[in-house]
Parts: sequence; C-alpha cells; structure tokens
Amino acid sequence: MPRTYNIVMMASEMVPYCKTGGLADVIGALPVELANLGANVTVFLPYYRAVAEWAEKSGAQPEVIENSTLSFFLPGYTGEAYLREIMHPSGMRVLFVDYPTLYDREELYTEAGQDYEDNLLRFAVFAKASLEACKMLNIKPDIINAHDWQASMVAVYLDTHYKSDPFFVDTKSALTIHNLGYQGRFPGSKYPALDLPWDYFNVEGLEYFGQVNALKGGVIYADAVTTVSPTYSKEIQTPEFGAGLDGVLSSRSHKLTGILNGVDYNVWDPGVDRFIPCNYGPDSLDGKWQCRKELLEELGLPEGKGPLIGMITRLAEQKGLELVVNSLKKIVKLDCQMVILGTGDPRYHTMLSEAAEKYPDHLSVNLEFSNALAHKIEAASDIFLMPSKYEPCGLNQLYSLRYGTVPIVSKTGGLMDTVDNYTAKRLEKGQATGFVMSEFTEAAMMKCIRSAAKLFREKPADWLKLTKAGMNRDFSWPAQAKQYMTLYKSLLSN
Repeated sequence: MPRTYNIVMMASEMVPYCKTGGLADVIGALPVELANLGANVTVFLPYYRAVAEWAEKSGAQPEVIENSTLSFFLPGYTGEAYLREIMHPSGMRVLFVDYPTLYDREELYTEAGQDYEDNLLRFAVFAKASLEACKMLNIKPDIINAHDWQASMVAVYLDTHYKSDPFFVDTKSALTIHNLGYQGRFPGSKYPALDLPWDYFNVEGLEYFGQVNALKGGVIYADAVTTVSPTYSKEIQTPEFGAGLDGVLSSRSHKLTGILNGVDYNVWDPGVDRFIPCNYGPDSLDGKWQCRKELLEELGLPEGKGPLIGMITRLAEQKGLELVVNSLKKIVKLDCQMVILGTGDPRYHTMLSEAAEKYPDHLSVNLEFSNALAHKIEAASDIFLMPSKYEPCGLNQLYSLRYGTVPIVSKTGGLMDTVDNYTAKRLEKGQATGFVMSEFTEAAMMKCIRSAAKLFREKPADWLKLTKAGMNRDFSWPAQAKQYMTLYKSLLSN
C-alpha cells in the first residue's frame, strides 16, 4: 500500500483569504493538487485583518480551535497566540496563527508604502508558532515547505530550537523562492529578538553585510531550495540576477531545483471564465472578438484596425515600464491600441496618465487592481506585453496563452521556459506560441511588436494558427505538483 505523506505548507498569503501577488495563487492551488495526489496537506497562514474581512464577507468564519493557546517566548514578544481553522473545499486543513498585535493591521506587509518596522519579528513569531502548533495538534510533518522570506525562519528554527526535538526528528524542510528580490533584510540590531545563538549570525548564517537576512538563513538551513522556474534557478546563481545571494546559491546548487508554476484552469480558462462577456475555446474564437468589442466599449476606445495590446502588471522598472513608456509614441504610430491595468511607482502613474490624455483613442490606463478587469483584458487582447527585466516565473503569459492572446516577453526566467519564439518555420511545425525579445531593450521590444502587428494584419490565417498553438499548451498544476512530490520523496529517501 502506498505511503501517505504529511506535508505542511507555511506561507504569508493564499487565495481566497489574502493576496498581494502570485504567491497567493500558488498557495491556493499547489496544496490542493498535492492533496489530490494522496498527501495529507496542512497550510499555515497568519490571521491578518484581511482574512477576517474575507471571512465576514464570505460567511466562512475561521473558528478558534478549542484549547489551542500557544505560549512561546521570543524577546519582545512574550505572549499567547491562538489557532483558527478553515476546512478547505478540497478537505485539507488551513490553519491561521491569530496574534492581533502583529497581524490585525491595515495591510499584510506595508502601510502607506512603508514596510512595517517589526516585520522580522512578525514572521519569526509566525514560524515559531506554526511549529508549536504542529506539536500541539500532533501534525507530524514529513515535509515542511516554507515559501519566501516570510516563512524561511522555519528552516532556521528546525536547525536550532527543534534540532533535538523527537517530534521533528524525521522532518525535512524545503524553501521555495518566488522572488529573490525580496529577502527580508533588517538591521543587525534586531537579531537578538530572534532568540538564536550568536554563532548563527555570521557570513555562513543569517548575517549579510551587518544585516539580518531571513531568506539567506532559509537557503542555508533548508534541506532543499526550489524556485518557480528552471531558468530562474540558474539565473539566480549569477551576479546579474542573484541579488547579492548568487554566491550562497551557487555554492548550494546541489540542493537547488526549478519547478515551473502552474495555472488553475478552473479559474483562468476562457471556456468557463465567469468574468468575461462571452466564453470561447480553441475550436471557435468568435467569443474572443465579442470580448474585444465589449471591452473597447467599456473603456471608451474606438474599434481599431490594429491589434489590441494588454498589460496587467505592477508598475515598476522591473516589469519593463521604462521601455513601455518610452515606446508609446511608436506603438501608437503602428495603429495599435493598448490597455494597461496596475498600480505601482507613482512616477509611472503620472507618465501613463499623461500619455492616456495625449492618445485617448489608443491608450486606456487603469490605475487599480481589478480581478474582473484583468480577466476581461486577457480575453479581449490580441497581444499581451510582458517585457520584464527579470521574471522568476510569471503567470500572465500562461493565462494569455490559454486565452489566445499572443505574448510578447523578455528572454528571462519563466518567460523563456513557457513562450516559444515565432518564426515562420517554427509556426509550420506548431512550435511557436509568441514572440521573445532578443534582449532587454526598447529596440528589441519594438521589433517584436512590429513583427506581431504585421502578422496580425497581413496573415490572419497564420495568426490564428499561432493563437491556437498557445491555447493548446498545458500548464496545469497537476504535472507541476508531481514534480514537488518527486522532490519530497527524494528528500525523505536520503
């Protein structure tokens, strides 16, 4: 009889309870697929105000677990935390660490654009409380998979406070890095609050140029490290993409694996999407043209002859916004229309708003996050533009492929792993799904846009073939979950 594995996921966000980015989508999908493979899965999250607000709206109040008071001590945070629980529709347990002083706040990590000063302690408490909760509830993990710096202290505490604890003697730890750019760096003066031995605060431990680096600690002490695409796992071992940790990562390449993120096609599929005005699929794209027509009307753009280019992104330099802003005049001259959705750097807010006033028939700028509008843009656009300077995995290019929206992407990270560059020969062989920039420059981006616009106008049959090739690619979660299970099993067998 096959063995049942006990897997614990520890993360700082998860749909539908709380979200700031793609991490929440991954934690909302991956544990479900692992459960479908037969694992017993438990997810731990902080009980933020956002979770409480979600619960009030949904009517699915997370109940306090009886006799679940956790008493533990970290310098400056002596006190009690409580456990709340939601039974997920999949049957897995979702447990919340409720410590109002730390988590009952306006946002998850920041307020008014500034990080909370006590973030290191907030998430150290989360890590330690989650481990204590495992013991209290007799959830004996075979694997604890921590995600990003906010949960990375789990690996450090397993190597220190719980190293001799019989309860965790057979537990292996994995750390998944979703974006190396966010490492959890804090002044070295905060280190004593972690209640760790001083010999862990050195170049071979959590110390980073005099600072505490939580992610570095996770990389060093976890039994395995994963990233969210194979290419990104190689890129972060180089000075260009390593964000200062390339040496630490390359010296541990033996335990570093890249596993591509997946897509939840129950949510992101034009055949079932509840946010779009007309459903469609690869066998009939009539609904896509209707989606395009209705979005243009909604946004006040006239029907154009050229392609509609969509962007759903954080407005930041990393996402290639400098290239886009500098190219808007050229894009308009190609008679392309463009719709942009997102928030971020205030200077891009200003620049894009001014451009929208200058090109009212060609550009719609929506400085917000709207899930419904995001779905509509994916369905209505002919092209999706994603010129990121770096991209660990990326999800929107995967959504775009499914929606018959041809992606234009940078040659980096997960974008390289998921989009196959167009040439006429590759299209004939069914191997092309989009356009890949040769380098991260305005000229390379514009070359792709010109090529795509020309194909759209002059060769509609080839364009249709290109869109259908993308729609038939499968990036669903089950295959990716199997790779995680393979990794877990290899850790346990070693």
